[in-house]
Amino acid sequence: MTMPLYQLGDVRQVYGGQKVLDINRLDIEARTITGVTGPNGSGKSTLMRILAFIEEPASGRISFQGRPLSQVDLDARRHVTMLSQEPYLLKRSVRANVSYGLKIRGIKDTRSRVDRALRQVGLDPDRFAHRSWRELSGGEAQRVALATRLVLQPKVLLLDEPTASVDRESSELIQRAALDARNQWGATLIVISHHLPWLQQVADRILSIDYGHLVGVL
Repeated sequence: MTMPLYQLGDVRQVYGGQKVLDINRLDIEARTITGVTGPNGSGKSTLMRILAFIEEPASGRISFQGRPLSQVDLDARRHVTMLSQEPYLLKRSVRANVSYGLKIRGIKDTRSRVDRALRQVGLDPDRFAHRSWRELSGGEAQRVALATRLVLQPKVLLLDEPTASVDRESSELIQRAALDARNQWGATLIVISHHLPWLQQVADRILSIDYGHLVGVL
């Protein structure tokens, strides 16, 4: 029997003395797409930050690839990346942004990989690679931010409302590129989205969270 990619048990998170997340058990299998829904403030983004290793829970057990969180090394964490609703880009060119993660990993020949990542999100490298970050529209900036993740070919791609603030074309391109990550190299996707019809179409299952509790699986 294959070990789940993530295993969570009795995971709690507390902010300012208030419990915001309370998950008794959650397993996430590798190479699956998991949708996450729930009202604002329900704990969805907190769960995503924990799965991205951005923050640790107040209590509970988390394992990744069969290893407890305390034993998950830096190399494993580098295979997990998260894209939030508001894109963050370095104050550099598009190419410099997309190649940054490769360069800090010691990869010098980045041109072909950057070009491929830009094409994955529907941006022509000849037109966009040399543009400044400030010359991008909101939808283009979010697509560049996704390309900075895709170029690394992560094992886990966490998307927190990635299409909530972009135009329809960018939304469709982001959704398609995310699916390509699973189809092309077997990435595991965990997606918070208000677009329930899309989640219903692509997700293997959809988790419903309310008041920090897992209240249903669709």
